[in-house]
Amino acid sequence: MKNNSYLSALKNDMPASLVVFFVALPLCLGIALASGAPLFSGIIAGIVGGIVVGGLSGSKIGVSGPAAGLAAIVLTAIGTLGGYENFLVAVVLGGAIQIVFGLLKAGVIGYYFPSSVIKGMLTGIGIIIILKQIPHFFGYDSDPEGDFAFLQVDGQTTFSEIGMMFSNISIGPTIIAIIGLSIMLFWDKVLAKKAKFFKVIQGPLVAVVLGIVYYVSTKGTEYGVSVDHLVSVPIPSDFSSFIGQFSFPNFAAITNPAVWVTGFTIALVASLETLLCVEATDKLDPDKNVTPTNRELLAQGTGNMISGLIGGLPITQVIVRSSANIQSGGKSKMSTIIHGFMLLISVVLIPGLLNMIPLSVLAAILLIVGFKLAKPALFASMYALGWKQFLPFVVTVLGIIFTDLLMGIGLGLMVGVVVILIKSYQNSHFLHIQDASNGEIRIKMELAEEVTFFNKGAILKELDSLPENSFLELDVRKTRYLDYDIIEILEDFASKAKNRNITIKLISERGEALNLSNYVEFFELNPKKDNSNYELKSA
Repeated sequence: MKNNSYLSALKNDMPASLVVFFVALPLCLGIALASGAPLFSGIIAGIVGGIVVGGLSGSKIGVSGPAAGLAAIVLTAIGTLGGYENFLVAVVLGGAIQIVFGLLKAGVIGYYFPSSVIKGMLTGIGIIIILKQIPHFFGYDSDPEGDFAFLQVDGQTTFSEIGMMFSNISIGPTIIAIIGLSIMLFWDKVLAKKAKFFKVIQGPLVAVVLGIVYYVSTKGTEYGVSVDHLVSVPIPSDFSSFIGQFSFPNFAAITNPAVWVTGFTIALVASLETLLCVEATDKLDPDKNVTPTNRELLAQGTGNMISGLIGGLPITQVIVRSSANIQSGGKSKMSTIIHGFMLLISVVLIPGLLNMIPLSVLAAILLIVGFKLAKPALFASMYALGWKQFLPFVVTVLGIIFTDLLMGIGLGLMVGVVVILIKSYQNSHFLHIQDASNGEIRIKMELAEEVTFFNKGAILKELDSLPENSFLELDVRKTRYLDYDIIEILEDFASKAKNRNITIKLISERGEALNLSNYVEFFELNPKKDNSNYELKSA
């Protein structure tokens, strides 16, 4: 039954896999370059991410490969560990640790990221793709593809790179990029709606083919595209030189504690990036599939072990490739697997043809991917949801643009937690004040279902502001849990209330009125190991 569903989805998956291939190819090479690793190591990671992880994963539309977020870690580790072969040991160890994470059911962590942060991540990545691809679009390729950090490996920042671009625009790459972008927009907005043929043969493929034709036909002219503005896949002279591109781990370095630290770092960062990407892709998925996160960690761990064993970079599920897959109509994991085979076959059989593709055309493809992730309308819709959603969203977006992916998400998550604490402070109780006919002020305070030390300040503030000679009804009928801190507040206030002539009554679950002095009978000790909290029970 599953085989039939995969076959029926092929009409969508084949075109989608081709688009993902064109997106993945420059990123695999660029991330390897930004990581200070052999170029072919990025291709290996892309192949393993597509075929191995794609086959083992439970995600239907997620695509894995070398991650830009790990580039800085890889660059530093290769130097500190004494060479790339020693670093590969850390990649293998990282994969094994990820498998342990999966067996320990650590994938549940992915469900605890707020929706506003996930949407901010998608939007931030969309914006950063656009900003990073603008120089490549105009033929300024100083910074390698896949360098998504604000502080770039070429010494510039995201914005200074764009400034440098204006004095380094290349005519040929710019012309074919504009032509390619125009074709893709026309294909998507007009032709794709007129006939099924234009959905099977997608605009990015046509743009790439025209890019190759343009390169060949204008070669040697002032409007041509020079070699340094083309894709640069290593070309082996024979089979033995092809095999020579693979590197193998030096397991003698496994006794080095720094290798284990790097392995754990890779496992932790790669797992977090993967879980965040899983959450994001599930939100983007029009079919609303839910990815099993523990299985995903097992798949990623296996992929990283294999990648490390044959010389590849660390792997994560990647939002750029995944979103390109979704936008191109991918329906099953076959699109991921097929793109992996395309990478493998192309670098073996047609590396020379790949090296005729202008980087500016691939930048045009990525610009469309980025725009679809960061549509301006999303800012308006998030703003309409209120500040509690909008603030973490904006902080995440700005954090990703001005730092990097994980830092931006961390900042957004911190703001999200602060928002929760503020609302918890505000929502601990409901206060209703009513003046009786005899002039006595009657006040009813209704506590929430769960009241913790986060609510301590708000409740203390309300109790201390009660006027003298008043009557307080403390309604705890809905309350099921009280922190010990709140018990202490009530106990202290009971003593103060006598001096201020404030009468206090507790309203229990049975509707009985109990004097606060009997609160010990009302709140029984919760049998927990730390004996630090109380569970509310009716007297």
